[in-house]
Amino acid sequence: MSEAILLVGGQGTRLRPLTSHTPKPLLPVAGVPFLTHQLARAAAAGVTRIVLATSYLAELFEAEYGNGARLGLELEYVTEETALGTGGAIRNAARRLRSAPGDPVLVFNGDILSGVDIAALRAHHRATGADVTLHLKRVADPRAFGLVPTDADGRVTAFLEKPQTPEEIITDQINAGCYVFTRSVIDRIPPDRVVSVERETFPALLATNAHVRGVVDESYWLDLGTPAAFVQGSADLVRGRVTSPALPGPAGDALVLPGARVHPGALLSGGTVVAAGAVIDEGAVVEGSVVMTGARIGRSATVHASAVGRHARIGTGTSLDAAVIGDGATLAEGNELPPGVRIACGARIPPYSVRLSAPPTPCGQEHHTREHVA
Repeated sequence: MSEAILLVGGQGTRLRPLTSHTPKPLLPVAGVPFLTHQLARAAAAGVTRIVLATSYLAELFEAEYGNGARLGLELEYVTEETALGTGGAIRNAARRLRSAPGDPVLVFNGDILSGVDIAALRAHHRATGADVTLHLKRVADPRAFGLVPTDADGRVTAFLEKPQTPEEIITDQINAGCYVFTRSVIDRIPPDRVVSVERETFPALLATNAHVRGVVDESYWLDLGTPAAFVQGSADLVRGRVTSPALPGPAGDALVLPGARVHPGALLSGGTVVAAGAVIDEGAVVEGSVVMTGARIGRSATVHASAVGRHARIGTGTSLDAAVIGDGATLAEGNELPPGVRIACGARIPPYSVRLSAPPTPCGQEHHTREHVA
């Protein structure tokens, strides 16, 4: 398996305002764009050529990676003019594949942080002669996922949509977003229309008695689609709970990138990342958070499990808990924001506590009702 398709077309709406100007796969996770971790892991497994299926802010991917040479890869980019769904995106990107009909092709999602052994998945696919092999993950609560039961031999028996009742939960195995396709199977996906690989392609394969297998892997797995998961994934990489060839430093309690300035009297912990050009002032406590390029955390501020956008300013004594602060936002001194709050790009929060009574809108469209408390 030398070729892969990487699905990176989503808009990342659950991560706004962080994704208002940056596609989700290019957000910094453990010091580098998240996609860099995925590309490096694919390369380490022997993949040499990857077709990126792009859509939202598509031009930024090629600007970041070019032809892929610095990662030891050959990269190509295919942009969807209209959304085609997961199956449609795979079929559209397959136009650029060079693999023969019987060759295995890796297909994976651009928002999953995983420790799955890609080479072992490929080897299983080849050894069994499968048409498609899926990475499956067992989860404690599968209600938010599509279920994928398998028989004693590992063959997939059904694809079930998100269960609505306890009786519908017949397995704890879910589709983990990484597949090995035999190339000819991809070519059978209808071109130039919306296709869901989960709702249409996979069930159709079972209906025609195709050989579809599932490999249950107990390694680390996390969907980075929410702010909490984004911050957690970054921290877990920094602390070594999941490994990546692209981590720009040794695993530890914090990662401070070259060009960042951290006062000796500040405290960093919990897998915090401080990006180049960021400043952490005296007495600040930053735990399990992502502080992006050019941001500043003021004196005696407390930042817990939060993402602070590029060139944002967090004032003296301000307290953040599971917050998302958009690029260029400014929080004046002394603010104590409610847990989970999101502040839009460029917003200015005055120097007293602010309670937000409505969820934020995308950057540049802030319409919060504010209750100011002296």
